Amino acid sequence: MASIRPLTSEQNPLIKDVRRANLRGSLTEHGYCLAETFHLLDEALRSEVEIGAVIAANPVAREVEERLRNYPDLTLATVSDSLFDHLTTTETNQGVLTLVKPPEWTEADVFRAPAMTVVLDGVQDPGNVGTILRAAEAFGATGAVLLKGCAYAYQPKAVRASAGSLFRLPVLAGVAADEALAMLSRQNVPLYAAMPAGGLDVWTADWKQPVAVVIGSEGQGVSQALAATATAVRIPTHGVESLNAALAAGVMLYEAFRQRSLTGGSA
Repeated sequence: MASIRPLTSEQNPLIKDVRRANLRGSLTEHGYCLAETFHLLDEALRSEVEIGAVIAANPVAREVEERLRNYPDLTLATVSDSLFDHLTTTETNQGVLTLVKPPEWTEADVFRAPAMTVVLDGVQDPGNVGTILRAAEAFGATGAVLLKGCAYAYQPKAVRASAGSLFRLPVLAGVAADEALAMLSRQNVPLYAAMPAGGLDVWTADWKQPVAVVIGSEGQGVSQALAATATAVRIPTHGVESLNAALAAGVMLYEAFRQRSLTGGSA
């Protein structure tokens, strides 16, 4: 059973650290991301990632304690409802927050054979970032590269949208565009670019080969530096010119998953 630690003061160092990280959309001082909801607690436990602490509002503390019954090394900090409300930026909450250490990943992890890597180029909405990473795991991607200018992958909204995939999917964040291109060259992985017009239809592109797909920003699309080196791939649509970044990523990743499943080459 986890050790239980009641906290009552807003000046407690853990409370202050968590509140600061939530307001900034950053990691805590000791490098933990904030994962709200019971689902993310369960996903963190299932993923066997490092957990710094679990914070629970008093009304749900017994339920959280039951989930932690087989984890005697974990600390469960209990707080009042009002104090917990100061730790979250969501309008409604479930009264539980898990401090999770993001796994450390390498280029080899992200591009492990047969590579199916997602490159995010200026995707600024953290909800879209998290949703894309969720789709990436669901459809067998080997990892993701987030270029400088993207929303931070480990801010609370992105973590919630990933629904736990961030605990398992290899991710490299804050990568410069030229370094991403150098990675692709080193790994001998061609680049597809999601484009609203021109290029190959998504189902005619060869997704069975090692490949990376770049998803551009919500407003500007794929940057010129990456588009110049990529093969354009479009998703034919009816009545609309383009799709939301997360939806476009999901369609392309599913087609890659479908093709690889047919040939036994799913990652």
